[in-house]
Amino acid sequence: MFKPTFKVRIWAVRQRKDRGQKSAEVLWKVGENRCQETYANKTLADGRRSDLLSVVNRGEPFDEVSGLPMSEARKLADVSWYVHAREFAAMKWPRSSATARTKLAKGLASASAELLAKQTGGPSKRELSRALYVWGFNVSRWGQEPPEDVTRCLDWVAQHSLPMSALQDAGVVRGLLTAFSLKLDGKKAAKDTFEGKRAVFRNAVGYALEKNRLTENPLERVQWDHSSNARQVEPACVVNPKQARALLRQVYGQSRRGRHLAAFFGCMYFAGARTSEVVRLRLVDCVLPKRGWGVLNLQKSGSRAGRAWTDSGQAHDDRQLKARDEGVIRPVPIPPELVAMLRWHVYRYGAAADGRLFRSAIGRPVQDSAYGDEWRAARKAVLTPAQVESPLGKRPYDLRHACVSFWLNSGVDPTEVARRAGQTVAVLLRVYAKCLDGGTEQANERIAAGLGRWEGV
Repeated sequence: MFKPTFKVRIWAVRQRKDRGQKSAEVLWKVGENRCQETYANKTLADGRRSDLLSVVNRGEPFDEVSGLPMSEARKLADVSWYVHAREFAAMKWPRSSATARTKLAKGLASASAELLAKQTGGPSKRELSRALYVWGFNVSRWGQEPPEDVTRCLDWVAQHSLPMSALQDAGVVRGLLTAFSLKLDGKKAAKDTFEGKRAVFRNAVGYALEKNRLTENPLERVQWDHSSNARQVEPACVVNPKQARALLRQVYGQSRRGRHLAAFFGCMYFAGARTSEVVRLRLVDCVLPKRGWGVLNLQKSGSRAGRAWTDSGQAHDDRQLKARDEGVIRPVPIPPELVAMLRWHVYRYGAAADGRLFRSAIGRPVQDSAYGDEWRAARKAVLTPAQVESPLGKRPYDLRHACVSFWLNSGVDPTEVARRAGQTVAVLLRVYAKCLDGGTEQANERIAAGLGRWEGV
């Protein structure tokens, strides 16, 4: 840690005899720290003293801890980007979910494969990126011996990684952002991919500022399109209630696995739950009366990240709700239609040993590949060929978008919608406040009716 100060005093060079040889000492004081350097002769000592005086005359602060000018102290303390990035990953790891760890590793790997003093003569960018992602920034694997080809890639990065001071060059940072915006094949990367990598780099820069490895945020010196991080939901992907019900009926009737997953999709459409939340839904979390509305008390999330990224060694990460503290429960009222679906599901399938409602044939958490296959088959059976090729309900997660959009368009107060969806109001209005499929025609009819009332006035 540096301690900058302008309180500096420099004395004249002192000559002395040490062990029969003449030598000269440069003496100075920084704050309360007395410093000295010994040189073989007075000429060298005078040169060093002149350098120190020049620093004082330029108005540059000294570091009271080391006694050196801040520029020298930072240079001596300069570490490579790769060393800093691994230290940053280790700091973030214990408090991150499994999915957050994958995003962290992906962002740091992309940056580390780019921030190299030598770009040729070593492994390919694809090899470097994979080795860095799977091994270099997976803290859980640091105690294991990586394969020989991975070791070769990581050694190359360690030897040629740029120093942190190089990030003060705006050209270096612009080149990095350009790399973030492209895939390895040179094609344009998705906006979410770019934003995710840039967010990781921004956090790593913040950690560098905290550790005094940078004097300013280099991202602020680069002009770039700073569009919103939140991905907006397009109306073209949102199914309307008629389409949603038809898709749920198709899932139920198309296979034995589909019958088990019908209520799974129903929780997403009628309760606005995330897939990771439905995966961990337990029977004790459900209030399912015989008549009227029920409640889902959501309190766990089970995103699938892979065994390599979780502390438990399981593919799904058992965590608290997104952006919520441990133990926080989000109660969501559910309509009688979903209550009936869940009551039948419990009657037919019961619950797993740990209380989960939805599981695979051998009792494990539902796999995304399984419910993805059922959803694709249902879309193909229910929607027109043109709709199948369109973004309409393309992913199961779009059922959540449809639910939240329907709540908003039905006139439910945004604060209540945000509470049920587990979002802030600002994010809700920016991301989910979109029209339903076919809602444009309804809006046009209302506008036309309003205009008609003014005819002849």
